[in-house]
Amino acid sequence: MPNKPATDKTTSGHKPVIGLTGGIGSGKSTVASVFADAGCAVINSDDLNSQQLATPEVIAELTRWWGKKILTESGTLNRKAIASVVFQDPSQRKRLESFLHPRIACESERRMDEFQAAPSVRAVILDSPLLLEAGLDAKCDTVVFVDADDQTRLSRVVKSRGWTEDQWRQREKSQFALDKKRMRADHVLANNSSDLDELRSSVDDILQSLEMGPSSTD
Repeated sequence: MPNKPATDKTTSGHKPVIGLTGGIGSGKSTVASVFADAGCAVINSDDLNSQQLATPEVIAELTRWWGKKILTESGTLNRKAIASVVFQDPSQRKRLESFLHPRIACESERRMDEFQAAPSVRAVILDSPLLLEAGLDAKCDTVVFVDADDQTRLSRVVKSRGWTEDQWRQREKSQFALDKKRMRADHVLANNSSDLDELRSSVDDILQSLEMGPSSTD
């Protein structure tokens, strides 16, 4: 098991924090929903990102950077137009991340505190495409790598996001290599099929191992 950075989890009542990582199209959101069905609370970075992109302050700042070409006719941000800017120019992607990530982190921390205090929450799930890249694994008690083969992942993003294979591969290049993600995970959860019963069984095993705590031999 990979060594985790030291974090203060000694407070009574601490709920396990589980980070999800994997390749684009591996089905992390599906796995997160299975954890939610098992009584966990999910913090989804993509959802937080979307919320930030809808705020007047962010719309105004990004329009100042890149002009009205990134706006829809109704004045909201055009996600595809922004993607075409940041994935063609790494410096602009870093500029956007530097602006958005602190805002997202602040809201994520607020939700983390809220979920830790909620008696009904079994564990907190961090579902972030940049879990390792952003160092969010330091906040986790365990990291789960959601595994799926390339063809499965590609077919999913073509169907759900309308991407081409080139777009998928371009975005993958902006993240850590899959082997690196897999090596830094504590659990590997296979998600090639649509068998939810199998996923539920794997999720239950992970939750039970966390709730039992470290064995006496650790």
